Amino acid sequence: MDPHLSSHAHAAAAGAAPNCTCMLAKEEDLASVVVDVEAAPHYSSLKTAEGDLVPRGGGGGDGEGDEVNYMARAQWLRAAVLGANDGLVSVASLMIGVGAVNTTAKAMLVSGLAGLVAGACSMAIGEFVSVYAQYDIEVSQIERDGDNADAAAKEKLPSPTLAAFASALAFAVGGLLPLLAGGFIKPWGARVGVVCAASSVGLAGFGAAGAYLGGANMVKSGTRVLLGGWLAMLVTYAVLRLFGTVFHMDISSSG
Repeated sequence: MDPHLSSHAHAAAAGAAPNCTCMLAKEEDLASVVVDVEAAPHYSSLKTAEGDLVPRGGGGGDGEGDEVNYMARAQWLRAAVLGANDGLVSVASLMIGVGAVNTTAKAMLVSGLAGLVAGACSMAIGEFVSVYAQYDIEVSQIERDGDNADAAAKEKLPSPTLAAFASALAFAVGGLLPLLAGGFIKPWGARVGVVCAASSVGLAGFGAAGAYLGGANMVKSGTRVLLGGWLAMLVTYAVLRLFGTVFHMDISSSG
């Protein structure tokens, strides 16, 4: 090889060596920077924040953990609380309304019992028809979609019979409270007072229980339900009292 060319080649190689060293140094510096960033406290706090976003008990697998799914409770909770409150307010208001024009214990007892039976049947039929309509719509949609798992999808649909039974039972449980509390008390004033007191306790309890199961504020929910029940009983008593006064229907008899 020509000595002149050989000297140029050695010089080029010698000049390129520092550049390679700088590049390697820069890569090492970059790697160290990445490691330092990952080891920084700020990065650790970010990773901790990411971990907090994972549902409790989760972080892997199918994501199911110990977190309570309140939305899954919404449908049956609404039906149960609505049925119990409806039964309590309906029967109590009916007994107080009849008591406004008839002071006998038998009249209030019979009216309360009639309201309980009629209301439970009405709730059951209404819930059955409503849920069955929803059931038919969802079944038709499943058949139109042509889902391969039709049987599994249909099993997840709500049962109209169970919904009707649950609504009737909830109404009866709520209606039994004022009926048993005041239906057998002889003095008119004490009877009406006991019905109002028992109904108030039941309304506040049902409202608080529904809020607890739904993850809401128990005080606000209980107060809201209590005020609504008081308003219903007050309006019923006032209307019947006014009606009896105007048409002279103050029916009083022994018993």
